[in-house]
Amino acid sequence: MTAAQQVTTPLIDARNIHTYYGESHVLHGVDLVLMPGETLSLLGRNGMGKTTTLKSILGFVPPREGQVAIKGIPVAKRRPWQLIRQGIGYVPEGRGIFPGISVREHLTMAARSNDRGETLWTLERVLDTFPRLGQRINHDGSFLSGGEQQMLSIGRALTTNPDLIILDEATEGLAPLIRDEIWKIIRNIQASGIASIIVDKNIDNLLDVADRHLLLVKGRVVYSGDSHGLKADPSILDTHLGVA
Repeated sequence: MTAAQQVTTPLIDARNIHTYYGESHVLHGVDLVLMPGETLSLLGRNGMGKTTTLKSILGFVPPREGQVAIKGIPVAKRRPWQLIRQGIGYVPEGRGIFPGISVREHLTMAARSNDRGETLWTLERVLDTFPRLGQRINHDGSFLSGGEQQMLSIGRALTTNPDLIILDEATEGLAPLIRDEIWKIIRNIQASGIASIIVDKNIDNLLDVADRHLLLVKGRVVYSGDSHGLKADPSILDTHLGVA
């Protein structure tokens, strides 16, 4: 793929996605397109399909209908680890920290260069970005505070040198000062050129950070557009999220 193709080819191109849990129809024709370097937020109340959308893209819950392509390559029947190897750093809801493994081990076990052979996010760069992790480098990751675990999960994703980082509930359950720190880190990641898909309940920060937004209601996209559109019509957020 040429450099021009890399710019014009979506990192994620999901079309008409229908996803089920058993017989329960959760996603109803969701479209999601993400370009290189772009930041997209998924908005919606709990249970509206945000996490299912992410899991459908990553193959954890494969859609029954529709198509997903990553970097222009259809991903049907490929396993999640194969999809993540295409340049996706995944920070799951709940953080996914392994007990009995140190901070250092978390940050080194998944480390690799990207598909262009670049290693931009080294252990040293991650520790410079997250000084708290450097102070706890030999601690068991499961013994860290919630905010430190979230930093560790983000740092671990960055050591894979991704083109895209997916953050599900980026600041859920964190103290206000730690939330502010995480949002600052998200902006630094964005400035480095990494694309992002972010799920979070902090609407103000999402409106500030994201280039575009998808608003889901009962597994359907009811708004797809930029922050200006949401700010120009506050009734959209008021109706579907209960905020003005």
